[in-house]
Amino acid sequence: MITSGQLRAARALLGIDQRGLAALVGVSLPTVQRMEASGGIVRGNVDTLTKIVTGLRAAGIELIGDDVPSSGGGRGVRLIMPGGRQNADF
Repeated sequence: MITSGQLRAARALLGIDQRGLAALVGVSLPTVQRMEASGGIVRGNVDTLTKIVTGLRAAGIELIGDDVPSSGGGRGVRLIMPGGRQNADF
């Protein structure tokens, strides 16, 4: 699963805009816009979600799920909820 926040964070790490992400992963600009505007977990058809995740991985982005450590040792973003519980990993 990927959240809209992870999608925006991935773009920021890559230094690209929504149009650039759409071109990078092979989906339309409106698709990226809709996914980022969805809030929370991104919903879409399996093909589109697979393209997004695969394209980001190929570009060097590791998507880290809740309570999952990062194995790549590279850059990343982690959002921590008040009280120390992990909310979402980017």
